[in-house]
Amino acid sequence: MLYDLVECPRRVTLDLFGDPARRDETSAFVRLMWERGSRFERETIANLRVPFLDLSNAVESEKEGLTLQAMAQGAPLIYGGRIGAGDLLGMPDLLRRVPGGYVAVDVKSGRGKEGGDGGGEGRPKLTYAVQLASYVDILERLGHSAGRRALVVDVRGEEVEYQFAGSPTGRKLWVRYEEALADVRSIIAGMTAPLPAYCGACKLCHWHSFCLEELVAADDLTLVAGLRRSDRDAMRGRIPSIAVFASVDPEGLVAGKKTVFRGIGADRLRALHARAALLKRSDPKPYLRAPVSLPICSEELFFDVEVDPGRDLCYLHGVLQRRGGDERYDAFFADDVTPAAERDAFAAALAYFADRPDARIYYFSKYERSTYRRLQRKYPQVCSPEEVERLFDPARAVDLYGDVVMKATEWPTTDRSIKTLARYLGFSWRDPNPSGAASIEWYDRWCTHRAPELKQRILNYNQDDCCATRELLDAIRDLGVNQEM
Repeated sequence: MLYDLVECPRRVTLDLFGDPARRDETSAFVRLMWERGSRFERETIANLRVPFLDLSNAVESEKEGLTLQAMAQGAPLIYGGRIGAGDLLGMPDLLRRVPGGYVAVDVKSGRGKEGGDGGGEGRPKLTYAVQLASYVDILERLGHSAGRRALVVDVRGEEVEYQFAGSPTGRKLWVRYEEALADVRSIIAGMTAPLPAYCGACKLCHWHSFCLEELVAADDLTLVAGLRRSDRDAMRGRIPSIAVFASVDPEGLVAGKKTVFRGIGADRLRALHARAALLKRSDPKPYLRAPVSLPICSEELFFDVEVDPGRDLCYLHGVLQRRGGDERYDAFFADDVTPAAERDAFAAALAYFADRPDARIYYFSKYERSTYRRLQRKYPQVCSPEEVERLFDPARAVDLYGDVVMKATEWPTTDRSIKTLARYLGFSWRDPNPSGAASIEWYDRWCTHRAPELKQRILNYNQDDCCATRELLDAIRDLGVNQEM
């Protein structure tokens, strides 16, 4: 519940009190993530080089007592235990005895922290943090805690420590845990019922269709691109809907650089108001907020990568080449699930770009650049950091999302993903359910079965993503400044 609350408080409410018949079918990608998590846990435990007490197959009703007994007896390592105190219940994968007590360890099939694209260690994942903090809390109440810290064994096999004391970051994580705990208790007691909100996590949620119906019916403010749940909650006392927002004069809500709404600055409120007004026009069209320079080049390359984060593997580099009126799609695919195959596909893609030094490169979001930086660190023999930076130099490569869409355009859409914008422009993917998540699930099945049709499905999807990027570039070139298309 704590994990889900960080993702979406509404999901906790609906899982407790919603009509199960209104749930969407769980996506193949989500099922894959569950299966991978379980498999990775089993493999990690099987590879432990120290003896441990295995409670994973114990009768559920007896697990808590057996775990308490094992800790009282000083068992060095406990697998599959169950701990509880009051209304708190936790099932850490491992409980490790250390000087002073026990430390909870969770095995995760993802990275232990997020960010860190520049080579740093990244920052704690809040979803992981609240889970781990609950284990710490229970151990403290039971008198078995070795301190406010816990560990994650991540997909790379590394142990990542989460600290909840000592540093400002650790103390803030503990406060955030306590806030999440209070929120969950309030939801369980029926004292609060969080409203739905549109966000990036929605598309994989089993309540997606149900919530979207509610949001559209309520004309909810979070359907304005970039307007967050916290913004909506701050504004809704005065501005309950998009229609009302579009009708007000934002200057009446501005005082200098601030507004009457906590956490929303004046310039941001004006931008959000412009989007709300655009959504409510009878025939809304996208437009440029400021001029952009996107000169037509003799050769243009539209670039997209596909990555399986569970395997920590970039399995496809796809490029749509446009030269004059001709187009060609080239793909560099990792034909084996090995570092060597990943390295070779990376090297081949770099050679492709090197052979076209005058071509202009377009990609959507910083993900491609972050992926190439990570691949360079992983395979330094393939290229230097400077070569990657030259490839993504703004003089040659354009991030259409970060440098153009976000900075200079407005669209009458609820978000500004490539799928949403290209579909708005009339582009269609060949696959009935295209998404990066779906591509990962197809690749996972291809790794097992090596079916040619699965590989072709992945290639078709990636090619369509590249074509969608080209479609978006051409449309932006046709936009007028501060006027509808």
